Amino acid sequence: MALSANDAFAAGGGAKRRRRYGRGRRGALSEINVTPLVDVMLVLLIVFMISAPLLTAGVPVELPKTEAGAMQDQPEPITLSIRADGGIYVGEDPVPFATLAPRLQAMTEGDTKRPIYVRADGRATYEVVAQVMASLSTSGFTTINLITDTGGPSSGIEEPAGP
Repeated sequence: MALSANDAFAAGGGAKRRRRYGRGRRGALSEINVTPLVDVMLVLLIVFMISAPLLTAGVPVELPKTEAGAMQDQPEPITLSIRADGGIYVGEDPVPFATLAPRLQAMTEGDTKRPIYVRADGRATYEVVAQVMASLSTSGFTTINLITDTGGPSSGIEEPAGP
């Protein structure tokens, strides 16, 4: 007659060695502690929320404020910035005014319907902004947008008072 492992322990004094798994010892913890994971994810979320606005525009300009609302996003616009000192930038690269139109046409490969966002500093002279806009228009670009900040002075239209 063959004995199993359990019978061998029970027959030869194994009662003293028998363990009670449920009562005396703690079993293995089968749950994952997610508190450190949540802490790390919240820190990453805050870091990305703070750094995301800094990545949108590379040339610092102070945009004028208007009451117009924000536009809906269009695919891959070209950003053209005009600084207060009259410097013109395509993206983050400085461009002389004389080579602005040929450079934009080379970038768009003749697609004059591609939107161009003009970000002019509020202290830039009207002359420079008008010359850039005229150069874009005569080059055939039809979708030219001026970028401003919201919350500026009103156009004088009074909104009706609430009840």
